[in-house]
Amino acid sequence: MAKVIVKQIKSIIGRPESQRKVLKAMGLGRIGQSKELVDTPAVRGMIEKVSHLIEVAE
Repeated sequence: MAKVIVKQIKSIIGRPESQRKVLKAMGLGRIGQSKELVDTPAVRGMIEKVSHLIEVAE
């Protein structure tokens, strides 16, 4: 399956709880942290929700 690499580039301070939970579900929590995730529709939805806080590489 295809993979995407997501990297957190902005802080979660002052963000809504739903966005914090999405980042935690993706395995992120600190600026500069990155994870490799399987490219599924669910992951794409999470990426869309917090796209302003992360950077995505195919």
